[in-house]
Amino acid sequence: MTTTTYPRRLIEVDLPIKRISAHARREKSIRHGHISTLHIWWARRPLAACRAVICASLWPDPADELCPPVFRTVAAHVLAEFGELVRTDRALAELCSPESFKRWQRTTKQTLRANDPACWPDLRYALLDFIADFANWDASTVPAYLETSRALTQAAHEALGGMPGTRPLVVDPFAGGGAIPLEALRVGADAFASDLNPIPILLNKVVQEYIPRYGNDLARQVRESGIRVRALIEQKLGAFYVSNDPNEKPYAFFWGRTIICEGPSCGYRFPLIKSLWLRQKSKNGVALELKPNHRTREVDIDVRIGVHLQEVGSGTSKQGAATCPVCGYTTSVESVRRQLSQRNGGTLDAQMLAICISSNSYIGKTYRKPTDDERSRFNIALAAYHRLIPNEGDDIPDIPNEMLNHLRGFFNVVLYGMKRWGDLFGPRQALLMTSLTKEIRVEHQRLLNICPDMADAVATCLALAAGKVAQYNSSCCRWKSTGETLIDMFGRQAIPMVWDFSEAYPFGGSTGDYGQYIESFCTTLDTLSLVLSSSGTTQQASATQHPLPDNIVEAFVTDPPYYDAIPYADLSDFFYVWHRRMLGNIHSELYSGNLSPKDEECVTLSHRAAMYRHKDRSFFERMMSIAMAEGRRITKPQGIGVVVFANKSTTGWEAMIGALVSSGWIISASWPIDTEMSSRLRAQDSAVLASSVHLVCRPREQADGTLTEDIGDWRDVLQELPLRIHEWMPRLAAEGVVGADAIFACLGPALEIFSRYSRVEKASGEQVKLGEYLEHVWAAVSREALSLLFKDADASGLEPDARLTAMWLWTLSTADDRRPSNGNGEGDETDENDDESTSSKSAGKGGFSLEFDAARKIAQGLGANLDILRHVVEVKGETARLISVGERTRYLFGKDEAMAPANRKIKKSAQQMSLFAELEQAEEEAGWGEKSAPPAGATVLDRVHQAMILFAAGRAEAMKRFLVEEGAGTDPRFWQLAQSLSALYPTATDEKRWVDGVLARKKGLGF
Repeated sequence: MTTTTYPRRLIEVDLPIKRISAHARREKSIRHGHISTLHIWWARRPLAACRAVICASLWPDPADELCPPVFRTVAAHVLAEFGELVRTDRALAELCSPESFKRWQRTTKQTLRANDPACWPDLRYALLDFIADFANWDASTVPAYLETSRALTQAAHEALGGMPGTRPLVVDPFAGGGAIPLEALRVGADAFASDLNPIPILLNKVVQEYIPRYGNDLARQVRESGIRVRALIEQKLGAFYVSNDPNEKPYAFFWGRTIICEGPSCGYRFPLIKSLWLRQKSKNGVALELKPNHRTREVDIDVRIGVHLQEVGSGTSKQGAATCPVCGYTTSVESVRRQLSQRNGGTLDAQMLAICISSNSYIGKTYRKPTDDERSRFNIALAAYHRLIPNEGDDIPDIPNEMLNHLRGFFNVVLYGMKRWGDLFGPRQALLMTSLTKEIRVEHQRLLNICPDMADAVATCLALAAGKVAQYNSSCCRWKSTGETLIDMFGRQAIPMVWDFSEAYPFGGSTGDYGQYIESFCTTLDTLSLVLSSSGTTQQASATQHPLPDNIVEAFVTDPPYYDAIPYADLSDFFYVWHRRMLGNIHSELYSGNLSPKDEECVTLSHRAAMYRHKDRSFFERMMSIAMAEGRRITKPQGIGVVVFANKSTTGWEAMIGALVSSGWIISASWPIDTEMSSRLRAQDSAVLASSVHLVCRPREQADGTLTEDIGDWRDVLQELPLRIHEWMPRLAAEGVVGADAIFACLGPALEIFSRYSRVEKASGEQVKLGEYLEHVWAAVSREALSLLFKDADASGLEPDARLTAMWLWTLSTADDRRPSNGNGEGDETDENDDESTSSKSAGKGGFSLEFDAARKIAQGLGANLDILRHVVEVKGETARLISVGERTRYLFGKDEAMAPANRKIKKSAQQMSLFAELEQAEEEAGWGEKSAPPAGATVLDRVHQAMILFAAGRAEAMKRFLVEEGAGTDPRFWQLAQSLSALYPTATDEKRWVDGVLARKKGLGF
């Protein structure tokens, strides 16, 4: 086995993930000056997490015996100076956490003695405290933090063998939104960013090359040019919206795609409207009112002001079908699709429903019907739009005619006839984008005569800001009536069908206004110019063919695609087609194709589209293995790798891990950093990771760069595995990492045992496959988690159904946000506006859902069999559902205890009256009366659930007899399990309320 001859980095030893996670979550709501305001990119990592991880990856652990003494000396000196600043600078002290502040208050050169081994742990914790506080957004531009981090980075680089005067190189081959390269530059490293997609290349060029080269001059010129471009397009297009009434400033226009009712003898044309609300409030709301016009055989729209909640009915569209407001006939999903497909989605002939007017802050937004003048102005714009419709012979027409791919669950607009990218835009929206395109090109030509050196950079920035305009000006933008705001088309990582869409007024100084996005863009340029004193390198390249030579990278840090989660290239085509028209003459090498490159994109889309049938798991693992092998090739033998991954499916994880192991990396640690807000769509509906897990790796190489060929013994590996999990799980629990996050966070230390060998063999000589080992990892994690859940008692005394239920709920949990699933299991992969996906939703079912493969592995790890536990778990397709307690009523109290879960349906819901009715019927069938108690269930879990149902139905006396006379409460396991379930059930669920009600009766019943 390879002997370590280099010091461990901090990230391999410890990381203050709880504090870093808090900063990462907070950063999600920050926009002013943030890199995310430059342009959207999907699943962008928070800067806080990237900054912390890069520092911890570049700096060695001073408590490691192999740490170079010179680093300890410099680190102690630098940190002591920083501590002195904290003591004397109140503003700096306020940026420190309480833990850090106490440390800095007592930190002196004496307490951080570099030559005293007893002080080395203090030096380690001082570095970790610094990293945790530097993750704070407010500290990211503070000179004291910047200078300290750069001094530590330089000291570490030179101590680890770097040439004096050079800096460590950090490489990210999946650069995306540019968070990792930006943070590498911030902390004093060199950065090399590459990506296959042109949009990340532009974003990283702006950050890594343009800002360091031009500084504040870039922001000044972009602001000046942007104002000019915005004024020209308003002069050109302003009259297409409203007259110049100084008393009114539109905010948004509301539209509804229309169909003709196919009911017998009807034939009215009516708009498709999901919700009639414009301002949804219990009182003083604003809503649309549908009024049949018998003369035109259409449905007119009025605006009702001051309506109450109960006065507003349903819209006309639900799950793809449409209900006529005149005759009540429901036109099928298929017919709606057919009608809209004949009109390319129905965007051009949509019905203008209402207008939102921006008022002063005291009044808020107001709403009214559109006037005849406003309809007339739109018709003039429509005529101008038709003059731009491309001819077949046009090379690159003004309005994009490139084709959309149909990706099931992502691009369902294609089913409604929106097959070209230009079909996503209404007439005025398309005119706005074509005008921006032309004016940016004209501005570039003007700048070539004024400041030729900066012209390309300014035009690139202008085009990126124009992407924001497109994002908020398409027919896929929605209106949020509860907040009275316009939601951009990428409210989720897809392009959903929107029946009633909202059109921003692009000259109102608010949402959709180019001037607003230019100002926001320039604010970020100004902010970044304060922290970027050196430039990096950006290059378009596939991660499978990296342009750098061997063994020159200190840290390979990357955030690769998450298996099948996001179709990056296809989504980016929405912007690519416009950028191609704006920047094709400037970045011709990036925009040589009609659409973004996709052949080598490392994602799994075989189940989404026929054209991507080859992009299955084997494709992902093969391409990712090549990419990771390239990363290992360019990384120094003593260098380090960090790979970020977040995917709820075990299939995705196993593919990613397989790629890492097969490409010659040793996985040495894994750290989950909570990067998501609990309000995100996916978190609301399904069990997913709240964290991004950072897999820390080392090349499995000798000093000369050759791969080691060590063979591990299977028995030794299996013997070490549970010990490692036992050591790691409590550390995670102490940091608040539980549930799915903890399961995947244990993969790092577990895989270090396996991946340190080139192959692991059984006594027979048979090679152990990674999949077989991962089954043992899941089992070890399940057993260790169960011991934590029942730490004060022996869980082995509980039956399999109780153990599985506890582990299932724990897997679904996160530290602060535990929610029941809706049974769908896909979260924001679907959209209620999209009939293609909503048909698979489980209507009205409670319970708690997991991916079937994850559920199978959890059960297997606990020695349970899902087939035998059908009275607790329901399996449908790829989803397994822990049945809600309410659904178990008939099983627990009725005669037929073998009744399958699918046949046990609660009539309405698991509320008190419904449960009471179920209980009454079960009582009649089972024959226990008012003065007797129901028979106790077969397992402890059954008996706890029975008590919960009796409490929920208000059967206090029956519950007393059940617990006391039937003896259910005399079993200590009953109260042990009830207490554990109370801690595991999500706080907002009935189950949590019911089990707490049972526990509250414990003392009064004499237990």
